[in-house]
Amino acid sequence: MKAERWALAAGCLALGLAGGSFVTQQISSQPAVPQQNQPLPGREWQSLAPVAKRVLPGVVCIEGKGRVKRPAGEDTDPGFGSGVLIDPTGTILTSNHVVTDLDSVEVTLNDGRKFITADIRRDPRSDIALVKIESKEPLPFIEFGDSDAMEIGDRVLAVGAPFGLTGSVTSGIVSAKGRNNLKLNQFEDFIQTDAAMNPGNSGGALVNLDGKVIGLTAAIKTRSGGFQGVGLAVSSNLAKKMGDELLKNGPVRRPAAPGFGIAVRDLDEESAKRAGARSTNGAVVTNVADDSPAAKAGITNGDVITKINGEVVKGSRDVQKITATLPANQVVDVLLWRDGKFYVGKVKVEGEHRGLKPDAPPAVVPGGVTADNVGLALADLTAEYVKKNSLPQDLKGAVITTVARNSLGEKAGLTRGLIVLKVDKTAVTSAASFDDALQRANVEKGALLHVLRANGDVDFVVLRLK
Repeated sequence: MKAERWALAAGCLALGLAGGSFVTQQISSQPAVPQQNQPLPGREWQSLAPVAKRVLPGVVCIEGKGRVKRPAGEDTDPGFGSGVLIDPTGTILTSNHVVTDLDSVEVTLNDGRKFITADIRRDPRSDIALVKIESKEPLPFIEFGDSDAMEIGDRVLAVGAPFGLTGSVTSGIVSAKGRNNLKLNQFEDFIQTDAAMNPGNSGGALVNLDGKVIGLTAAIKTRSGGFQGVGLAVSSNLAKKMGDELLKNGPVRRPAAPGFGIAVRDLDEESAKRAGARSTNGAVVTNVADDSPAAKAGITNGDVITKINGEVVKGSRDVQKITATLPANQVVDVLLWRDGKFYVGKVKVEGEHRGLKPDAPPAVVPGGVTADNVGLALADLTAEYVKKNSLPQDLKGAVITTVARNSLGEKAGLTRGLIVLKVDKTAVTSAASFDDALQRANVEKGALLHVLRANGDVDFVVLRLK
């Protein structure tokens, strides 16, 4: 069986994202050119031709000029993709991976007109880019729709240039909303659709039946390399925010992943209960990079972020969306829940911070003390282990070396190599202290383990007798 993978929808690539260029004004809010202002018929019609007719003039084909210099030194043929005209002056929104490493591109309109431009600005973190072309006449463009207003089951059209075939249209429905944590981009908010996408669709338009852009086509889930009914489009609300910033400020200086130099995850019901939180609204901080804006503000692992600059945080996705548009050097208030109380951290947003640790499996230390009642064996942290796995020299804890099959530990999701830092509020400094802390905990009701994962994230695992 072939391995399942994400594939980008840009020409000469396995996946498809969007790129573009910049100008100095905000994305235009003026109405579309006259031919686009005719009202569409009701949603009950059989044919989607009226929608296609409206949007086709606003979708372009983008092709690299010359040969592309890769970091390794070799030259490759440039790829191609799609783009969406978003104002009458020639501003195009597309996927960043469409224009990666390109100094100039050729833009082909649906009517055959061609423009060559080197006016390109990029935001690799969100895979959004802007391309600017110059025209003496107003160009047809497509207005943005509200991607948050779309519902699962709504009909949509994907418009682009698959395999360089400009003016191609496919149809489908919204299969899911709010897809993230797919590790395609740092900032993710995808709409899933079954409208067919292929290489060259990247950066094209996903539109609703009002003929408005509700997403930029980006990637497909595939085992064969071709489309198999699962496509992704960057939500229009996220794409427009990124486009506005590129237009106003140029290339984006992005705060660290997913913002402030931290990693976060959703707050589940069990963790919320053990942390004394009032609800599952919020995002748990699992990793704080050394010397990051968050660290300087006093944010620590285990803090629950509930608001950023007054905007409510319901989960990790909200942290990504809010921090994605914060400019560098802005000071923001972050409302935190910690040990049963609210705190406010003032974070000065900086540029990219690389202090978060990459994913790498640690070596396993043999031996140790067995916590028989939960099916675990642990070992003390040694200086050799700490050095080998690039861990902080002052780190205290115990390494899980064995997890018995069908044990309580396995059912809770514990695995070999995890480092246990705390049991409830009791610090674990050795394998023996883990046993002591676990014996004092109420495992029948649930003991909250703070564990350090290989990528540097601190996670929370509830150990409960069932």
